[in-house]
Amino acid sequence: MDKEFSLQAVPQSHRAGFLKMFVVMLGLTFFSASMLSGGELGLGLTMKEFIWMVLLGNLILGLYTSGLAFIAAKTGLSTHLLARYAFGEKGSYLASFLLGATQVGWFGVGLAMFAVPVHKVTGIDMWILIVVSGVVMTASAFFGMKALAILSFIAVPAIAILGSISVGIAVEDLGGIGELFAYEPEATIGLAAALTICVGSFASAGTLTPDFVRFANTKKTAVITTLIAFFIGNSLMFLFGAVGAISTGLGDISEVMFVQGLIIPAIIVLGLNIWTTNDNALYASGLGFSNITKIKKSKLVIFNGIIGTIFAMWLYNNFVGWLTLLGGALPPIGAILLADFFILNKGRYKKLEEMTFQTVRWPAIIAWVGGFASAQWLPGIPPLNGIISAVIIFVVLVLVTERAASTNKKVAIEKGA
Repeated sequence: MDKEFSLQAVPQSHRAGFLKMFVVMLGLTFFSASMLSGGELGLGLTMKEFIWMVLLGNLILGLYTSGLAFIAAKTGLSTHLLARYAFGEKGSYLASFLLGATQVGWFGVGLAMFAVPVHKVTGIDMWILIVVSGVVMTASAFFGMKALAILSFIAVPAIAILGSISVGIAVEDLGGIGELFAYEPEATIGLAAALTICVGSFASAGTLTPDFVRFANTKKTAVITTLIAFFIGNSLMFLFGAVGAISTGLGDISEVMFVQGLIIPAIIVLGLNIWTTNDNALYASGLGFSNITKIKKSKLVIFNGIIGTIFAMWLYNNFVGWLTLLGGALPPIGAILLADFFILNKGRYKKLEEMTFQTVRWPAIIAWVGGFASAQWLPGIPPLNGIISAVIIFVVLVLVTERAASTNKKVAIEKGA
């Protein structure tokens, strides 16, 4: 039996309680890129503005991801299996490929993000660091949710405690909390731009929420753990980044710790932070390509891990811009899943094994293209533009095509009569 239930619903007997789901979701939100985004906000906003923007941004992210969490817990299905309902059997391959490919890309980038600074500080050969960390992270992702939970139980408190110690030192170096709140940025960031940075930092990865919370034992557990994880985990990463940037000019808390002389704690924090992120990325990529190939997720995790490890430095040096662009393609997928379940199907899906899926649902494909285009070119907050546009286009197209089909059917019946 596939214990990760790559191509079926997670049975209730294999569901997990609040604590396990909470640490897994916190591990997902402990993301180095969020600290860098926090650093960017910290240098461009006052501390009061920063707090309000982070809370508002994480509220938006929390609502988006908790909606997906509700669907996942109710159905027990991954993002990719849910995509079959909205996009069709073969149409879901588009969503799975985009989600899977971006996660393999970020896995490779994550390996390099660990190896490059550790090499600079310790002198250990870069490729030794990449290969060893790639093997270790791939091995843990191979064992699935159980390994993700164990890793998160270790990593989450370690990152939170060591990071908080470093932030405390940074605040002392600034002259205390009062000086932190008195900080005035030299070059300010507009509030709309700040909200864009906050929401955009995690909207893509948040689309993968169902891959993890489908294991939640209740819908309440799924929604609450997801919502709290974004408010605590993502806010903490942004705070670490902001304080570090204001104090030292560096956004990543591990880099701040290197400057503070906390070499070993810095390597621990950096390693665990990237490990939790990379494990989640590799796990999700395995589910995505399993939907396309029907090959067991664990085998695909090994293959994806090898590819990400081999191309780590190339991805790090050449592909981050493309990954960011591709990341803009992911939130419209989640938006279409939400619209299909809550608006068009009134919060109810038939069981997976009872469904006869359309090959491709073209309204979903067109809505995804429209959402992606809106995220790239409309003014405002790109991820929100993509989400809202995809929902509107999808719902309108489905209703119009269904009405047209109904009208044609009536005409055919009348002619037959």
